[in-house]
Amino acid sequence: MRSLKAVFKKQLKDTLANPAVMINFFIFPILALVMGSLAVPDFTGVPDDIVAIIEAATPNMAILMAAMFAGMAIIPGVTGFIAEDIEKKSLRFLNMAGLKPAPYLLGIGSVTFFLSIITSVAFGFITGFGGQDFWLFVASLLSGVAASIFLGATIGILCKSQAAATGLSMPAAMLFGFGPMLAGFNENVARFLHPFYTQQLNVIADYLTYGGGYTPLWQSFVIIWANVVVLGILFAIVYAKKGLKG
Repeated sequence: MRSLKAVFKKQLKDTLANPAVMINFFIFPILALVMGSLAVPDFTGVPDDIVAIIEAATPNMAILMAAMFAGMAIIPGVTGFIAEDIEKKSLRFLNMAGLKPAPYLLGIGSVTFFLSIITSVAFGFITGFGGQDFWLFVASLLSGVAASIFLGATIGILCKSQAAATGLSMPAAMLFGFGPMLAGFNENVARFLHPFYTQQLNVIADYLTYGGGYTPLWQSFVIIWANVVVLGILFAIVYAKKGLKG
């Protein structure tokens, strides 16, 4: 517990002192606000029934940005944290000091999850959900963050440098982060991405927005946490074979 607390404090201090990293936790809610305000069309003179159809078919910018945050911010972020310590040989000194890999990885993930709570709550307010729906959306987004932390940590272990981390993490970040936005405009893409956790964030948000959907709410949460379990197992396998080599 003492080692975990020490790693958490160290990583939190390093993260807060790095503007390039911190901006990832705030840029997506800001973009959601800006793009959402710019995307409001002028419906002057348009019949109400037509307006309702257009609004129902238009993806909610905040929801899309929330899914992008879970993928495009978290995966490269966690990968970069671990790859930086590997490249700078920090892990070698930490291991010499008796730090076990599990507290180190848990400390890295805890910092990311802690900061993501703030971002997720911000997205909850931006989407306009209230009451129980607000907390269901925040819970779904944080579940997606947990999956991305496992995926980012897995990729990070495979990297020997920050440059390699960028190259390996970006394809995954694009798939899980940018994919749900494309799915909002293309049904074939939506079907392909349906088993992935970031797409289920869109499904849950649509369910909460329109009061129902093709996929039951509980089933979407099951799919997300199935992703968490699978990625957790993948991380355990990769870690068992490669470990943290500083």
